[in-house]
This record gives sequence, structure tokens and C-alpha cells, in this order.
Amino acid sequence: MSDTDKVFTGSIPKLYETHLVPLIFEPYAIDLAARLHSRNLSRILEIAAGTGVVTRALAAALPESVSIVATDLNQAMLDQAAATGTVRPVEWRQADALALPFGSGAFDAVVCQFGAMFFPDKSKAFSEARRILKPGGLFIFNVWDRITENEFADTVTTALESLFPEDPPRFLARTPHGYHDLPTIVRNLVSSGFRKPAKIDTVAARSRAQSPQVPAVAYCQGTPLRNEIEARNASRLGEATEVAARAIARRFGPGPVDGKIQAHVISIEA
Repeated sequence: MSDTDKVFTGSIPKLYETHLVPLIFEPYAIDLAARLHSRNLSRILEIAAGTGVVTRALAAALPESVSIVATDLNQAMLDQAAATGTVRPVEWRQADALALPFGSGAFDAVVCQFGAMFFPDKSKAFSEARRILKPGGLFIFNVWDRITENEFADTVTTALESLFPEDPPRFLARTPHGYHDLPTIVRNLVSSGFRKPAKIDTVAARSRAQSPQVPAVAYCQGTPLRNEIEARNASRLGEATEVAARAIARRFGPGPVDGKIQAHVISIEA
């Protein structure tokens, strides 16, 4: 993973929230919150909370008696999350998932939406999640399936190969869609100390937007893919976005677009 894969700064957090969240993240946020609704919970920790789409879903779906602490490595993302707000108070806190600043057994559940792919040491992050869980507490997270099962991301990645043929930006395939192998995920959980079997569901959904421009801007300008494009030639960000938009229009049509997205949802008890 490149060092720039974890950099969500500048205008990225705002574009991420306004474009990418409704495009691909909201259905899975609602799914995660629903999976926790039937559990007896008093305190939840969210790691890699980003701009707070899952935090908002949890705050809306769970009783007010359930306290929510939402963390992320990037303060800029948390600032955007706090600015967007939640229906009830939550605690926002900058934290590294590999070294969580909480005592052992402090939470009933740990939730992570599309963050595990970014952890440089997955087993270490999972070990931290297990450490802060009470006995029988739940660790639940999701990861994107391979990029070919996620049509807009796949189309954008392929399109940018024509613009930078000598060194195509591969952020989307490398990181967001680079941690989809289920046996590897299970091995990482076992090596981190989890002993109970993991429950894994593969969940497909639809990604919809009013025009091809929306997913093109979302991916090219609202994710660290932007850092890769600008590292090659900062003056070509707009051109790269247009190349991606045209590719999406060719595959899905020039008007409202509708593409497949797919992820794995993993839950395991401490």
C-alpha cells in the first residue's frame, strides 16, 4: 500500500461525503446498523469512521442508552463527520486502529466499515479490536469484494490506464478492493487471537447516480486516487475525471447510471 493511500485531506473529505457516501457507502452503513439492532449493547466503538456514514446510521438505529465513540486516523475526516452531525450526541476521537487509546474490555461491539483494507497490519488492528471487547462482544466489519464485482470502480480504473499507460493509478484495485480474499481474512482474525468462527455474508447492492459525472468525480477527486493522479501530473486531474466519466457513460449510458457493488460482511465474537 502506498503512503498516499491513507491520506484523506484537502477537499477529499467534503467530496467523499457529498459524492461517494450516497453512491456506495449508505446501503452498507444501514446494513451494519441493522445487524447490531438485536444485540444487548451499552457502548460501541467505531474505527475508521471516515465522514460518519455508519456513525449516523448507528445513532439513528440504536437506543439513546447506547453510547457511541467514533474514531478515525484522519482528523480531517472526523471534522467533516462532526460538521455533518448526527441525530444524537456521539464522541468523535482521532485514533489509530493499531493502537487504540481505550482500556481492555471497554466495549460491547466494535464496528468498522470499509476500513480494514487500509490497515497496514490487519492482524494487529484485529488484535486491538479483540482487546477492547468485553467477553462475547462483537467485532463486525465489511470489506469490498474484488474490483471486477464493483462496476464503477472497475470502469474508472480501466479508463485511467489510457491516460497514464506507463504508470496507471491502481489505488482502487490495490487498496479498497485489495482485501477481498476470505481465507486471508479468516487467517488474520485467527492470528489476532479470535477463536470463535467468523460469520461471513457476501452482500450485493446497486450504486446509482444522476449522471456519469458523479461517480467519476467521486472516485477521481473524493478518494486518495486523486493523490495518485496528481502525483503523475496535477494539471490532468480534470482530464482524468472526464476520461472516467466518458468511460462510465459508454458502459452505463449518458443519463442516470446504475452499477453493481458488492462487499463481504464479517462478524465474530470475542
